[in-house]
Amino acid sequence: MTSNKLYMESIDACYLKEFTAEVISVSDDSVVLNQTLFYPLGGGQNWDTGTLLWESGKLSVTEVRGRGDIQHFVGEDHGLQVGDLVEGEIDWDRRYAHMRMHTAQHLVSGIVYEMYDGARTVGNQIHANRSRIDFNPVKFSDEMIENLFHRANEIVESNPKVTDGIMTREQINAIMPPDRTNMDLLPISVKQLRVVRIGDNIDLCPCAGTHVRELSEVGEMQFLAKKNKGKGTTRISYTLDGCED
Repeated sequence: MTSNKLYMESIDACYLKEFTAEVISVSDDSVVLNQTLFYPLGGGQNWDTGTLLWESGKLSVTEVRGRGDIQHFVGEDHGLQVGDLVEGEIDWDRRYAHMRMHTAQHLVSGIVYEMYDGARTVGNQIHANRSRIDFNPVKFSDEMIENLFHRANEIVESNPKVTDGIMTREQINAIMPPDRTNMDLLPISVKQLRVVRIGDNIDLCPCAGTHVRELSEVGEMQFLAKKNKGKGTTRISYTLDGCED
């Protein structure tokens, strides 16, 4: 059995904070639910945390992992059994920070691809207080960094909508080059994907993560550091207004 991922139903669903579910599997320190709002570690984005409330008590969800069966780690001796009903609540501050950070990552990746000769996003890590993106091939000068974040903040201020939907490979490739969307790295057997779009194709990329509705919610983006990772790869770290350590 697999968990229904409620957060993927729409961008609006990313804003939901509470849900009810049934326990469908248990282990010593985790449970699997028939449906969940908790985002698991994946796609560079860190997991959600929060609580599960049930008739015998309240448990803290400290880690969430998995693709099909989403495991909610709640500690040993949790007492939950298959068939139990729970009320889940996510840590909204952490979730919303991830939403803002992830949408910001899509924007920066799209701008770098456009401004700097098709440099690809080859890795990313989304956290609540700071995030990072790896680009290749590119070597950023201080002026390039300044121009990048100036452009990003200009677009944020213009406040385009952020939307999602299901598209075929052919539809995606007709809008964005495969080396921007990394479609060329996905198995050919994958025919349809959930995509996240910023404005009128400012960026469009397959993604299963959580995102904001409007780009103004991202707030001011602040450059933190750059690091040469070798073989033409440069890591850019950033934070957002209100998300700093």
